Amino acid sequence: MPFHYRKAKPDTAEELMRSRYSAYFFRLTDYLVETTHPDTREPGLKEELEKTIPTINWKFLTIIGTSKGGKNDKVGKVEFIAQCYVDGEPHELHERARFRRYKGTWKYLAGKA
Repeated sequence: MPFHYRKAKPDTAEELMRSRYSAYFFRLTDYLVETTHPDTREPGLKEELEKTIPTINWKFLTIIGTSKGGKNDKVGKVEFIAQCYVDGEPHELHERARFRRYKGTWKYLAGKA
């Protein structure tokens, strides 16, 4: 929660990944927009999140592995599985997420399912 309240910034790509998962869980759309890298942030992202986020109930996050993304790195990858329910049906999101620093702060760049 310190990240969500802007009391601290994630030191690693994995910390950002975990905080973004929590932001989805708690429906913190502003945080999700702010932590998306400007190079890949789509116009209308906030509106899209506000439309879709209420239909998803997140259940569990499993970090499978990381590559780079440490305190002194500029880029990193985090592979994860997020379990959720969409309209009451169970789903899994398996993604290899890429992160890159922007002005010294970790941002979500993109992911491959």
